[in-house]
Amino acid sequence: MTHISFFGAAQEITGSSFLIDSGTEKILIDCGLFQGPRFATKRNHEPFQFDPSGVDALIITHAHIDHSGRTPRLVKNGFAGKIYSTIPTKDLAELMLKDSTGVLAKEAVREKEPMLYEEEDVDRALALWEGKKYHEPIQVGKSTVTLYNSGHILGSAMVLVEMGGKRILFTGDLGNPDNPLLNGFEHVPNVDVLVVESTYGDRVHEDAKEKKLKLERAIERSVMRGGVLMIPAFSLERTQEILLEIADMVHKKQIPSIPIFLDSPLSIQATKIYDRHVQYLSQPYLKEKSFSIFKFPGVHFTLERAESKKINDVPPPKVIIAGSGMSTGGRILHHERRYLSGANNAILFVGYQAPGSLGRRIQDGEGVVTILGEQVPVECHKEVIYGYSAHADENTLFDFIRSHSDTAKEVFAIHGEPKSSLALVQKVRDYLALNARAPKYGETVEI
Repeated sequence: MTHISFFGAAQEITGSSFLIDSGTEKILIDCGLFQGPRFATKRNHEPFQFDPSGVDALIITHAHIDHSGRTPRLVKNGFAGKIYSTIPTKDLAELMLKDSTGVLAKEAVREKEPMLYEEEDVDRALALWEGKKYHEPIQVGKSTVTLYNSGHILGSAMVLVEMGGKRILFTGDLGNPDNPLLNGFEHVPNVDVLVVESTYGDRVHEDAKEKKLKLERAIERSVMRGGVLMIPAFSLERTQEILLEIADMVHKKQIPSIPIFLDSPLSIQATKIYDRHVQYLSQPYLKEKSFSIFKFPGVHFTLERAESKKINDVPPPKVIIAGSGMSTGGRILHHERRYLSGANNAILFVGYQAPGSLGRRIQDGEGVVTILGEQVPVECHKEVIYGYSAHADENTLFDFIRSHSDTAKEVFAIHGEPKSSLALVQKVRDYLALNARAPKYGETVEI
């Protein structure tokens, strides 16, 4: 019999990791970091709940660190099988994992704990890693794995595992169809079991026009106040999409000409990888673009620390896009420490903020926050745009499940807070009469 064990992202957002076991093959889907107030929570130091040396293959759905970030530790702990992903995911994951070693080192010193893994473990993982094209069959023993476009970030994939006579589809993170940079997710026929993300299982995003208008107005309000607009943005996808939207506004003269800073070495390097794999971007975008989203009037890429510091010398109004997306690290912390207390300034959240993270505390209205050891009053304006999420919303998730309901016998909602996962489960039960559930951490089910 085939079993699925849920070793992360089960009634929670981060730590994506699912082991599928036929009795003869063991395939791990994702091996992500657990995150929260810290870049990597202490849970990451706990032993794996399975023997890494007994896993035949690891499939990485995409390069976000909550899906890929424990891969070097898996190798460090004995995994010696093959690692598979799409080609862009391998390139992005190399960038993300090598960047993470620096963040982990600082966190280890601060928390007085051992390093989760070293850069040499990243190199050992990359030596086992093989990039594949969408729809290219991957043989793991008697099982077959196929990657399909999930439309979440560049190179992101759903994973179809054909094992023990069943077709099991892991969605990874399912993309927002309104993303102008990417082609949308695919339909995979004849699925028996769905393991589907549920980050926004109880919420609906703004539509594409509304979210772009909100961004335009946030910039315009910041200009009128003569303040600084801070945008904490995830290095992969969110930053590139925001750049595309602002570039289009500049091109069409919809916003005043003001300095726009991309102050994130990781985002800058990731954007270069987007440029390298431009064939993976959406066909409408490729056909219609008459300007580069990566270089347009007024934008400044501050790669070096000295360039970043000079942003302070540029008088407002100005826009600063910097990581990390939940303010758990990165250069955004320096800008927040400097500008959160300014009544004319604003912070704009364009992505999910995990419970306990600095971003979530600011968004939820905390009056004073501690940043880099300093008490900072939060007196700036706060704005949120949900439509820029790279995740599918409640309606899209439900429609995705419904499109597979003619063959799917079981649905497992993962990668969501309990409120979101359980809301989606109840809706699927009520309207589609499918056997749906939200498994808990460490749970094993037979399919």
